[in-house]
Amino acid sequence: MKNVLYVGNALSNSGKNVTSVETLGKRLEEICNIKTASSKSNKTLRLIDMMGLVIKNASNTDVVLIDTYSTLNFYYALVISLLCRLFNLDYIPILHGGNLEYRLKNNPKLAHLLFNKAKYLVSPSKFLKSKFEALGYQNIYYIPNFISIENYDFFNREIDTIKLLWVRAFSEIYNPELAVSTLEILINKGYNAELSMVGPEIDGTFKAIKTLSFNKNLSILMPGKLSKYEWINLSKSHNVFINTTNYDNAPVSIVEAMALGLPIVSTNVGGLPYLIENNIEGILVKPNDAELMAEAIIQLQKDKNLKEKLVCNARRKAETFDWQSVKLKWKSLL
Repeated sequence: MKNVLYVGNALSNSGKNVTSVETLGKRLEEICNIKTASSKSNKTLRLIDMMGLVIKNASNTDVVLIDTYSTLNFYYALVISLLCRLFNLDYIPILHGGNLEYRLKNNPKLAHLLFNKAKYLVSPSKFLKSKFEALGYQNIYYIPNFISIENYDFFNREIDTIKLLWVRAFSEIYNPELAVSTLEILINKGYNAELSMVGPEIDGTFKAIKTLSFNKNLSILMPGKLSKYEWINLSKSHNVFINTTNYDNAPVSIVEAMALGLPIVSTNVGGLPYLIENNIEGILVKPNDAELMAEAIIQLQKDKNLKEKLVCNARRKAETFDWQSVKLKWKSLL
């Protein structure tokens, strides 16, 4: 079996969402010998921990996987890639974050340093794969994010009272304010509507949404971060999944909603049209338009045949993201 190091932010114990290095890293134990880093909450200590993993294991490592995002983690990935080159180690960046294409355009020299010497690039979305290919990168494997389909019971929900579910980290780029505005429009139009917003705080947005909902006299359930089991259990009492983001790649929460039978209304940004075919597996609307999002939700309530077509098609697509299928792609690559 190959000896693999996997570097990324494993911060679920610090109140953040579970990340790829925690989920994929555990599953890769089935096909390789793997060591991971880092769960350190302090940013400096986390980078030191990541570097230490590479340095200590350089002599007996076949390849290093590096979770690569567009924000601060980009620099972690850059440092680790340079360390891999110093020790003559093959490394594979795993591309995350719908805003990563802007990093390519805004920091082309740093991006070139990180990506040009990589053994391969792995993209969980066809969207990012196409963006990198357009800039001349050809060594890109498409390996999607995965779920374990047996953990997602599908059932077809009726939409009487509209019960919206939003699952994401509370961050400005995910535009949670759009969810609040959509609820307000539905209520003002005379519809019985409710909203639950699940996710951890990132940048002060959670408090801002609480204040906004209070000022608008809207009652919104905001339980904070929930475990996978808890939010899936909560989803049973909801009947529409909304995704309000301004930037995106291939969010696992969307695949999970597809698997559960929740009809999806999402902004048409980043990798979403590569994941959801409009009016086939969900409804896509232009970003930051609460009126259009509300109209799409009303359409789902009124048109039962459309809603049932969307959720059945979405479930079939979600089944292609099952780990047993995705595992074969990783085994082939490694």
